[in-house]
Amino acid sequence: MFVREFRHAPAVVWAALTDPGQLDQWAPFTAVRDLGSVGETTLTMVDGAERTDVPAVVRRAEAPAVLEYSWGDDLLRWELEETTGGTRLILRHTLAHPGMEAMVAAGWHLCAEVLRRLLDGRPVGVIRGADAMDHGFEELREAYAKVLAV
Repeated sequence: MFVREFRHAPAVVWAALTDPGQLDQWAPFTAVRDLGSVGETTLTMVDGAERTDVPAVVRRAEAPAVLEYSWGDDLLRWELEETTGGTRLILRHTLAHPGMEAMVAAGWHLCAEVLRRLLDGRPVGVIRGADAMDHGFEELREAYAKVLAV
């Protein structure tokens, strides 16, 4: 479980999780359609010039509270809770193949920081794939490996 606090209303965070234009500014993938409705879609992993299409199915889209979709064989569940200061975002990323927990946590850590800056009006640009190595990815992965004892 990955938890982050944002100083923005759930509707603002929801839009960042579902709108393809916003996803392209912070997420590890692009989306061919808005994720705010159930049904099949494609999420495209981006690593420099390399693009990999991954099938996805939006299973739940209850704006602005719960978004759940498959990403290949993995399952992502985003929950948004309104707080006095904005929104608590809870991500549960269920891996189909264990062993990558620390790497996935480090990746989402970087993405969440890029999202925070984007929502705060201080965008730094998307950090994906090999570019993450220049932004502390390896140190984060090692720290999460210790915390997760993997």
